[in-house]
Amino acid sequence: MRRFLRENIGWKLLSLAIAAVLWYVVVGEPRYVASVSAPLEFRNVPRDLEISSEKPDTINLEMEGPAGQLDQQDLAGVSMVLDLGSIVKPGEQAFTLGQGSAKLPAGVSLIRAVPSQIRLRFERRLTREVPVRVRVTGTSDDGPEARNRSVVPPSLGIVGPESRVKQVEYAETDVIDLTGVTGEKVFHVGVFVADPQVRFESTPQVTVKVGPAKGRFAEGH
Repeated sequence: MRRFLRENIGWKLLSLAIAAVLWYVVVGEPRYVASVSAPLEFRNVPRDLEISSEKPDTINLEMEGPAGQLDQQDLAGVSMVLDLGSIVKPGEQAFTLGQGSAKLPAGVSLIRAVPSQIRLRFERRLTREVPVRVRVTGTSDDGPEARNRSVVPPSLGIVGPESRVKQVEYAETDVIDLTGVTGEKVFHVGVFVADPQVRFESTPQVTVKVGPAKGRFAEGH
């Protein structure tokens, strides 16, 4: 027995030291709990579908791990990632937000996510052109101060969930103030649509030329 204990004593002591270190790392080091508001990210989004339902921008994650892994620098990269690769047609789908979807530092585990589930609705992506409506102030559209005005381009392409895009009748420019403007003037203005789930295909900006002549031209022409 003594001979067995003396054989390769160096290696045996090293193994014992390694085992002690591993025990401390796995069992001995205190574990702490921290909460963080993490962004919700999507992966493998279908090319021809859009999310039309409301979705949270962030998910509250309650995590457990070593103190050194729960400082603010390490938690800056935490996120909840949903893989949408299985979605192939329009409809509703529920997703459970668990450990498998969380992007966490090494050694940190997820206790719970709030909310723990979300339900998303998917629709076909639709693209279409809508006319641009010019908004002005400081003049009357039908009185003696009415101005000729033209807009280039007269329409812009929008894209988004099918049902939302179909509800958009027009896009509007920022308000153009014509107070004190007597001659011809050109304005470069931004354009927007009210629905936050609908976006423009290109830069939402148009050129509006206001002339001195009286009368009324149709908006967008």
